Amino acid sequence: GFRLTAVRREPAVRLQHGASGLEPLAWSEDHRVSVSTARSIAVLEQLSDVHSGGQDMVIHRTAVPAPGAACMLKVGPKKEVAECKEKFASSVDPTVSQTFMLDRVFNPEGKSLTPMRGFKYSSWSPLGCDANGRCLLAALTMDNRLTIHANLNRLQWVQLVDLTELYGERLFEAGYKLCKADTPCGELGDFPEFQRRHSMQTPVRMEWSGICTTQQVKHNNECRDVGSVLLAVLFENGNIAVWQFQLPFLGKESITSCNTIESGISSPSVLSWWEYEHNNRKMSGLIVGSAYGPVKIIPVNLKAVKGYFTLRQPVVLWQEMDQLPVHSIKCIPLYHPYQKCSCSLVVAARGPYVFWCLLLISKAGLNVHNSHVTGLHSLPIVSMTADKQNGTVYTCSSDGKVRQLIPIFTDVALKFEHQLIKLSEVFGSVRTHGIAVSPCGAYLAVITTEGMANGLHPVNKNYQVQFVTLKTFEEAAAQLLESSVQNLFRQVDLTDLVRWKILKDKHIPQFLQEALDKKIESCGSTYFWRFKLFLLRILYQSMQKTPSEVTWRPSHEDAKILISDSPGMGSTEDDQEEGTSKQASKQSLGNSGKGVDIDDNAEDSLHQSSDTGGREPMVEKLLEIQAQIEAVEMHLTREHMKRVLGEVYLHTWITENTSIPTRGVCDFLMSDDGYDDRTARVLIGHILKKMNKQTFPEHCSLCKEILPFTDRKQAVCSNGHIWLRCFLTYQSCQSLVYRRCLLHDSIARHPTPEDPEWIKRLLQGPCTFCDSPVF
Repeated sequence: GFRLTAVRREPAVRLQHGASGLEPLAWSEDHRVSVSTARSIAVLEQLSDVHSGGQDMVIHRTAVPAPGAACMLKVGPKKEVAECKEKFASSVDPTVSQTFMLDRVFNPEGKSLTPMRGFKYSSWSPLGCDANGRCLLAALTMDNRLTIHANLNRLQWVQLVDLTELYGERLFEAGYKLCKADTPCGELGDFPEFQRRHSMQTPVRMEWSGICTTQQVKHNNECRDVGSVLLAVLFENGNIAVWQFQLPFLGKESITSCNTIESGISSPSVLSWWEYEHNNRKMSGLIVGSAYGPVKIIPVNLKAVKGYFTLRQPVVLWQEMDQLPVHSIKCIPLYHPYQKCSCSLVVAARGPYVFWCLLLISKAGLNVHNSHVTGLHSLPIVSMTADKQNGTVYTCSSDGKVRQLIPIFTDVALKFEHQLIKLSEVFGSVRTHGIAVSPCGAYLAVITTEGMANGLHPVNKNYQVQFVTLKTFEEAAAQLLESSVQNLFRQVDLTDLVRWKILKDKHIPQFLQEALDKKIESCGSTYFWRFKLFLLRILYQSMQKTPSEVTWRPSHEDAKILISDSPGMGSTEDDQEEGTSKQASKQSLGNSGKGVDIDDNAEDSLHQSSDTGGREPMVEKLLEIQAQIEAVEMHLTREHMKRVLGEVYLHTWITENTSIPTRGVCDFLMSDDGYDDRTARVLIGHILKKMNKQTFPEHCSLCKEILPFTDRKQAVCSNGHIWLRCFLTYQSCQSLVYRRCLLHDSIARHPTPEDPEWIKRLLQGPCTFCDSPVF
């Protein structure tokens, strides 16, 4: 019942540099794949583009470049550090001089050695942490620089803070002691002390926690809930620094606190958060793994965090020093069907084995069940990823073999059903360097290079990121219909599978149409209307005639037509008509590539049919789909207008100008005689009574004429000045700078300092048509 058929998904993305680090691949909650390479972090953003008719996955590619200068850890005053380095390098004791010269933490610039370029590890924050409500990227370079980056304008990544530099300054001010009670540290000139100061600030891994709520006291002693997120950084000496950031994270000023915990683990290798919820009480801790084998949970005391509790003492999950290094740890929250309570599944890659531990809280206390899954790989596991929605775990070794492990609960603990996915049957002979599963479990991303051919290794390595499907179209459609998230943007991997199927088959399956109509009738949620709009738009694109060749490539077809029309060639009328139709179709395809609207595409499609007999039915079909699209868009617009009017009614006093064209929105809603919504009529009646016959019209900033509200997309004054309307507040954007949604569906204005809080809250919303964030 668990058979999986992996299908290749184009395109394969070639990397400019080789992959680096232990886990080079990570997939964020907002559908961006980060790939750690020797020169940068390549970021591949998956889009479910409704304006493209191509069947390939749509990927937007950006990069986070590696810093140009080497990172020097702050272990003391610069002059003293330089003298100590010279002293250690010229020491007559070879145990000091050779250890110093060969340790790249002490010598990141390398000199005669190869430079330490590239990235060691990258980690994505939860959704909703940056200024646009998306994910932050924490990046650790090979020379131990830990930075946090944000992608604020889609084209460029901005470094918000350098945590290595900040932590070094904190240690320097504290005299390299964790607390005041510690014994005084030695002199920097002593080599063991020089090593200790580097070891206590050399990051090994870092991981983000989930978003939690803290309480902030205002000037008038009122408390307000503020969102915050934690970043745990594991250091070489076993210490863990827990940074607390206030959301949205804007930079150094958003850092709330930094606490250091001593884990007591020697040679730590990996880190993960343990977050458990039991009877509405949230517990958290940090799971730390060692290169020698042990795994344990460290308590984390979250001060001032609302509703969080911690362990009283560390919990040992595996204590044997069996020299099997812990390579990767994943913690998956699940529901135990037999115990009728929530539980945590911790899985760790140890050599070629998978160690698992089931944690659940009962009346007797914390129950721990653990074991190992063997016989999975003949080589060590190089990468492991987990689908947190259903608990499925994927592991891979370098020989191109991926294992899917599905947890199945028993009366006492659980067992794993596993099956082999041979990537050689999908991509040919390949070597694998890392895997990552998409947020909803629809795709598996794999870093590959060429494998052996005829018993010989390849001469050159070409690193590629390739994608395989893990779900069928039917599974993706069912998951979208029963989704608890009800947000298309957060399920882009699922919508992409649906998009691919419709573009291939050129129709929406009957079962999906019927199920969606039932959902709309019974529930009426705008999510299902947005899903319907998405399906109709993809269907419309599938009906368009695809270009037979690249539209920007020059064509010599005009010359051929001239030759055929020249006297003496014996051309017929049929040939001339065929040449003319080809020219017309090429012109229409050229125009469609320039970002024309749906209405223009419908007119162009008149010329895109090759035979006269099939032209009329195709045009009628396109016009029918276009009418359905407009009807769904109008329904979503009206629903959002009702929400905006509700906010206006709740937050304005009598005769107060809200700056929102309230009267215009009311008139627009009531202008259609066929629209009969009792809720809207009652709401509009209350608002008009509150406004007391006042209109508060908008005025054109160029000529001061009144801007009538006749169109939801734009406002045109009597002098012909055109202003685009904000789709979130329906105000006219009378400036040269505004925001657009990710799929270019709509535009929105920027918030201004004069805006009240409720308008700023409206402007933080996603697109009303596709759920995409606004930039």
